[in-house]
Amino acid sequence: MRKITLSLCVLFLFLCSGLKAQQDPMYTMYMFNSLAYNPAFAGTPDYLTVRALYRNQWWGIDGGPNTQTISIHSPFKEKVGLGLNLVNDNVGATGSTVASFSYAYRIPFGNGKLSIGLQASAMNWRADWSLLKFKDPRFTDVAFEDLEPNIWTPNFGVGAFYYTQNYYIGLSVPHLMNADLRVDKVDSSNRWAQTYRHYFLAAGATFPVNGDAVIFKPSLLIKSVGLLGEFTSESDQLNRVGAPTEFDIDIAFLFYETLWVGTSFRSAFQAKQFGGGSSFDSIDLWASYSLGNGIRIGAAYDYTISKLQNYVDGSFEVMLGYDFNYEKSSVVTPRYF
Repeated sequence: MRKITLSLCVLFLFLCSGLKAQQDPMYTMYMFNSLAYNPAFAGTPDYLTVRALYRNQWWGIDGGPNTQTISIHSPFKEKVGLGLNLVNDNVGATGSTVASFSYAYRIPFGNGKLSIGLQASAMNWRADWSLLKFKDPRFTDVAFEDLEPNIWTPNFGVGAFYYTQNYYIGLSVPHLMNADLRVDKVDSSNRWAQTYRHYFLAAGATFPVNGDAVIFKPSLLIKSVGLLGEFTSESDQLNRVGAPTEFDIDIAFLFYETLWVGTSFRSAFQAKQFGGGSSFDSIDLWASYSLGNGIRIGAAYDYTISKLQNYVDGSFEVMLGYDFNYEKSSVVTPRYF
């Protein structure tokens, strides 16, 4: 079995123990995968939608993060939306598989609709420390005493999504519970790893440039683990949640409701104990094309602009989707949220 390189191992352990890096997978084409982070999105397009996405992050590093996800959701009756999302994520010597069921209830509100979503999920977290390329970790750190941990943990999430013909805004917490992953068998108060509550804020709008022929669509996605804890924390202790609040600023154009081309900038606000300021991550390019028979394909490439660019070839995504409303002459709205 292939060994994980030492450089990735050191980086991975540093992120997990010191920075408390974000644990939920990131997506450049998040606008096509909204159910992955907000259960209130279920059924909002008003037709059955299927999306499959593959992401390879830090391409060029052996053991870099890679994610596969598939989602299916649809309206059920007039005000109810149902959805199912499956995510398989692997980072270095660890991996997780999450199955999430979403229920959303939509009500008219102002000029649009307000959707309130609930989510129930189950996660399988696993690791194989024998993949780490150094001495048997069981002899160097008691935290690795269990060489192949494998646990199941339930969770719950909530979300809200307000949308009109011209704009949308959503707020969600897909996993409300902080689940223990590794605990000292002798002293249960000593936790070596756990999941952390993640917060997501998404917003976007559409501006016709040339009728329906060209539509300008900017969007924003903010992801935070400690709920902006890097701005409120005055402690320099590394055991505090110190993952940076990350944001994606996206600018896109939709041509003839068929070809969608966009570029985005990803950065983060670093915690005070790590110097503060912004940590530039990547500049991304992506495109999506509707084949006219319900099938939608897409691809994205992230050009790394952080110090990691000396070791990686960027990140990429591919997406395949199917919309069951393709026989309509036009969509209800050019949002494509």
